[in-house]
Amino acid sequence: MDIKKSEFVISSPTWTKCPNDIKPEYAFIGRSNVGKSSLINMLCNHKNLAKTSATPGKTLLINHFIINNEWYLVDLPGYGYAKRSKSVQNKLEQMISSYILNRQQLVNVFVLIDIRHDPQKIDREFIDWLGQSSIPFSLIFTKADKVGAQKSQMAAKEYMEKLKDTWEELPPYFVSSSETKKGRDEILSYIEEINATLNKQ
Repeated sequence: MDIKKSEFVISSPTWTKCPNDIKPEYAFIGRSNVGKSSLINMLCNHKNLAKTSATPGKTLLINHFIINNEWYLVDLPGYGYAKRSKSVQNKLEQMISSYILNRQQLVNVFVLIDIRHDPQKIDREFIDWLGQSSIPFSLIFTKADKVGAQKSQMAAKEYMEKLKDTWEELPPYFVSSSETKKGRDEILSYIEEINATLNKQ
């Protein structure tokens, strides 16, 4: 897929305020500081499309970006940021879950995992919740350049193996780096394939 055009559309406080449009939506989510904004900018070949921040946990709204006038990339708030108050955290969790469960245009959730860390309980709980809720999703392992090509592939495979304790069928996964653009073509091709399938229906 060649991304010729990517534009910010709207930031919404609830899923009901999201664009009134039937185009497919692909949501990106992960723990705070997982490299989500950098990944979005890398995918879109746009340095400042998603605002990167030195402070984790800055995304507090549902952000829609229109890509090639064909589909939406949706930047969701990160979860598990410890410095947020409990009430803010609960409000964000409610906003995220209601968007994911109710938004009919949502066709896939990309869950971002930092390849450098051991599996985190909060990521696993979120992944399992998506599965239990029958939400189509994929994993993107980020920051592969920090550990090297071989080690990142091994770490991703080990992570997927651990999912087999409860998962019969494993979700698709990608290993990425915003610095080297690793994984970009594979992720965009995956989105393109889903869009092509949807267009045939």
